[in-house]
Amino acid sequence: MNHDAPGLLSASAPDPALPSPLVDPDDLAGLGALPEPVPHTAPELAALIGLLTRPRARIRTVAVGHSRDAASRAAAEAFAAAWAANGTGARDHEEGGPDVLAVVDWPEHAASWLRPARRLTAQEPDAWVIAAAPLGFAQLARRLRRSTDWDPARTYAFAALGDSRVPALAGAHTLHGLRGASADGGTWHINRGWVTTGGG
Repeated sequence: MNHDAPGLLSASAPDPALPSPLVDPDDLAGLGALPEPVPHTAPELAALIGLLTRPRARIRTVAVGHSRDAASRAAAEAFAAAWAANGTGARDHEEGGPDVLAVVDWPEHAASWLRPARRLTAQEPDAWVIAAAPLGFAQLARRLRRSTDWDPARTYAFAALGDSRVPALAGAHTLHGLRGASADGGTWHINRGWVTTGGG
């Protein structure tokens, strides 16, 4: 797997040149133990909502994705409840409050990742919110990037994905623009394979 892919692709265009969504075991072994999702914090959830409701975001509809571990499931449920209750996400108050269009889950291992990828992108949300373990999401992201119009720059994540090994697994350009919240209420973003804190 090439972790230093030259150049950047158009964020909204599928990338047919990506390798298989399945991460090579040799690549995985070289990165050491991946972090497991832990229960989200109140500051983390607040920071995530803050990223989606900042003045220029203009996000109303979201699709939420999560892996099947208990911490990720609980984080996704907490976000969906907070977003549904949050009127400030609406682009136009006449359109009504913000909506969760879909909640999609996935196992840590799958044959092709095409089914959850299609379910996440089917309703063309304004943004995606992800609560997940790194390995499964890295593989799903490769499928999303290869086979759908998913845009990592319109994707927001909980703290477990703010780890430098996640873009290393997925490929540097695959997650360019992904942003998220940290457990302490800070933010992070991925820029050409690097995870940088702040500046959400």
